[in-house]
Amino acid sequence: MRLVREGKTVGVRLRKDLTRAIKRGHVWLYSDAIDLVSAESGSVAVLSDRRGDRRLASGIYDPQHAIPMRVCRTQPPFALDDNWLIGQLQAAIALRHRAFDARTTGYRLVAGEGDGLPGLIIDVYDRTAVLKLDGGAPEAFYQSLGIAEWLCQHTPLASVVLRTRQRGRAGEVLVGEPPELPVGFLENGLRFTADVLQGQKTGFFLDQRDNRALVQRLSRDCRVLNLFSFNGGFSVAAGCGGAAHVTSVDIAGPAIEAAQQHWSMNDLPEHAHVGVVADCFDFLESASNAKQVWDIVVCDPPSFAPNEKSRDKAIAAYGRLAQLSAKVTRPAGLLALASCSSHVDAPAFRELNAEAFGRTRRCATLLADCGLPVDHPTPLAMPELRYLKFQLFRLD
Repeated sequence: MRLVREGKTVGVRLRKDLTRAIKRGHVWLYSDAIDLVSAESGSVAVLSDRRGDRRLASGIYDPQHAIPMRVCRTQPPFALDDNWLIGQLQAAIALRHRAFDARTTGYRLVAGEGDGLPGLIIDVYDRTAVLKLDGGAPEAFYQSLGIAEWLCQHTPLASVVLRTRQRGRAGEVLVGEPPELPVGFLENGLRFTADVLQGQKTGFFLDQRDNRALVQRLSRDCRVLNLFSFNGGFSVAAGCGGAAHVTSVDIAGPAIEAAQQHWSMNDLPEHAHVGVVADCFDFLESASNAKQVWDIVVCDPPSFAPNEKSRDKAIAAYGRLAQLSAKVTRPAGLLALASCSSHVDAPAFRELNAEAFGRTRRCATLLADCGLPVDHPTPLAMPELRYLKFQLFRLD
């Protein structure tokens, strides 16, 4: 079973002088950067300089996409074959083996462009992997079944699930027996589960692992508020860190149920956690009016800016959320604010948070400015891929 698509290689030529950017690791080529040629989505393209006499790179090609070429190799040989893909997988596996021990069995095994495999995401939950393909060209180029079979033959994985881009569609088991749901896994010794067939993302937000560990270290004897709690990752981390009490707030009832289940799985005292099904903006308004405050407030909302056009509205929403969250953070308390929107970068996020604190007349100290963990690598030349911001403040 092949791991990548077989087919004719097409040649494309640069229209702009982007040689240096490509060699430095920027792997996205937009439609105005190259001379487009007709080819099927998922074809392999070899890129030449503007004169056409020097080959620069090879990548996955789709002339109909806004990003028609995603660069995979910038050094000869430029072949994108099974041997190349296996080499990239082996390098990704080796990095994760160095990064994690038996206390963490949930992690991102392949992070697309950051592991030299544009458009390919593989998350691992114990012995189950979830494979996702970002776009039509990766779906056509990567042979999901072949990759799944290789993973089960060369790693301890027992099953591989394919998650598609279609919203609401359940995952498909490619190899192995259907896993018992939800799939259990460990994160720094804490016990969690993931619905790998229908859960958000691939079942869990693995990118916040390090930030949950930070909250855990700071939570002893504190009252903690976890906003947009989803299935309670930050809540459990705070509880395992010795928090006196944790409040989880999410608009989805099933998310609060999952948070309570995770709390119980980790043998935490039932009386020390309460789940609230509510809109977080409404909850904060009510809590502020009631003069409620917490020692630590964690606010990790969904993306408010799915595209560049929505950026201004997103900045306003993030600012309002920061302002409301500051009002329920006690003096000398800690406020953690997160954003997963790539259209709002870290400096802009710091600035909007600072403006929000000014409106509440709170003086803030930045304690930590965090991003993605080691299993979510990104090319240095592509800051637009570093979507996660997690900024921790002390509010005086």
